[in-house]
Amino acid sequence: MIALEIRRLSVRFGEFQALEEVQLSVPEGAFVAIVGPNGAGKSTLLKAVLGLVPYRGEVLVFGRPAGQADPLWFGYVPQIKTFDRSFPALALELVATGLWRRWPFRLGAREREKATAALERVGALELAHRPLGRLSGGQLQRVYLARALIRRPRLLLLDEPATGVDRVGEEDLYRYLEAYQRESGATVLMITHDWEAAHHASHVLVLNRRVVGFGPPERALSEECLRQAFGHVGHAHGLFVEGGRA
Repeated sequence: MIALEIRRLSVRFGEFQALEEVQLSVPEGAFVAIVGPNGAGKSTLLKAVLGLVPYRGEVLVFGRPAGQADPLWFGYVPQIKTFDRSFPALALELVATGLWRRWPFRLGAREREKATAALERVGALELAHRPLGRLSGGQLQRVYLARALIRRPRLLLLDEPATGVDRVGEEDLYRYLEAYQRESGATVLMITHDWEAAHHASHVLVLNRRVVGFGPPERALSEECLRQAFGHVGHAHGLFVEGGRA
C-alpha cells in the first residue's frame, strides 16, 4: 500500500516559491530521510502533508485526501518548540496534549497511563514528573517524540528531531524510532542533516523545492543528485559529516 502520494504539490509564500511540482510516492512502512539545502522546502513539505500551509496539488494519505485523513494517523515532532519554558507544567502533561492537541486541565487514569507508556517507549519514564523548564534539549526532544507516539500514529513526521541532542542522545533517538517502526509498521518521514542517519533509512528524499532524487540511499545520495541539490558534492558531504546545517 502507498502511505503517502503527492502529486504536483506547489507551495508559495508571497513571491517565494517554497515547493514546485513535487511528485512523490512513499510505500507503507518506509523510513524516509529528507535532506536538502537551506530553503529547500523540507519543513514546508511536512506542513503541507499535515494541512498546516495552503498548497496547490494533491496529497493523499493512505489513499485519502490529507484533509479527510483520520487525525489519529498522524504523529508530528516540529523543529521549533513554541512554548514558554517557564510554563508550570510537567513532561507527562505535555505528552498528554498529543491526545487532544490542547493542555489537559486534569489527567484521568486512562490519559495518565497512555502518557506514561509513551514516555517509557522512548526511554524517558524518569522525566514524567519533571517540570518542562528543567529539561535539557535532548530530554525535551524525547518528550516531544513521546507526545507524537502517544496515539500510535501510522504516519510519523519529524522535523530535525536530533537538533540540540548530543551524539549518544541522537543514537538513542534513532533506536527508539526504529523500534517503534518495527513494532507498529508505521511510515516515517524525517528531516535530517545527519549523513549517517540518511544512510540507515530505507529511502532518501533529496529536495530542493523540487524532488532531486528519491529512492534507496545508494541511489538518492549519488554525486549527481547531491550536486543538483547542493551545487557542490564536497560541500554537501561537509554539511553532514561536520554536523552543519543544510
